[in-house]
Amino acid sequence: MNPAENLRGIGLMSASMAFFAVEDMFLKFAAQNLPTGQILLLTAVFGFAFFALLVRREGNRTLIGAALHPWVMARNAGEMIGTIAYITALASVPLATVSAVLQAMPLAVTMAAALFMGERVGWRRWTAIGLGFVGVIMVIRPGMDGFRPAGLWVLVTVAGLALRDLASRKIPHTISNNQVSAWGIASVAVLGAGMMPFQTPVLPDLGQSVLLIGAFAFGTAGYWAITAATRVGEVSVVSPFRYSRLIFAIAIGTFVFGESLDMLTLAGAGLIIGSGLYSYARERARRKAAGV
Repeated sequence: MNPAENLRGIGLMSASMAFFAVEDMFLKFAAQNLPTGQILLLTAVFGFAFFALLVRREGNRTLIGAALHPWVMARNAGEMIGTIAYITALASVPLATVSAVLQAMPLAVTMAAALFMGERVGWRRWTAIGLGFVGVIMVIRPGMDGFRPAGLWVLVTVAGLALRDLASRKIPHTISNNQVSAWGIASVAVLGAGMMPFQTPVLPDLGQSVLLIGAFAFGTAGYWAITAATRVGEVSVVSPFRYSRLIFAIAIGTFVFGESLDMLTLAGAGLIIGSGLYSYARERARRKAAGV
């Protein structure tokens, strides 16, 4: 592939991670005063409308029977679990801590693919997975000073998003990416609507409305950029730059929320990222050897 295209893909991937980090900032602010269900419902409704328009532009329909395909439903379940857990974690856990644990998601996907889908994973990648989750324990530190029980919500997020990504692999290719995205966001809207009777709605003021609009705008921009990155550059080249999200999250956490990270958290984050990068490198070498 043209090196210039890979460079452009790296730039897009890094930009998408910056956009997602800013989206997280808006969501963290919004979650301080708005019910979780209301945040999910409002942002998902706008997101669904956006992707429904993209589906229509590509000449497809959103409301079709394929939306009830078992793997689509499994993906939607993972989307719902991951999203509610993520918003809950953002409301009470430092942004950098949430982002650090979230970096373990590629390792979780690799592990689940090996355990449940028969994907071949050698001992080196198993070692990387193990070390990555040691890093997760260092960040969350259960049973130690500084442990926040709410931090366990990030692990639920990782599990939910891993289910989403694994199920995505099984969805028939006749279904477009925009259709899958629209259905996934619609499931989050249904989740938010289902939570509303158990929470007290709040009429967003101007500031809260700006936060919700900001979360939607930057989240949509991030989704567009990450999709473009994987289509422009080689996946094995651009994917490691997903870890730049932690850098942006640390910067926002430090300068916006006044958060600080101790050495154990930083060491754990470094172990997670190092394990993930090694796993990417091993996968790339395996594909190259297989001529893929």
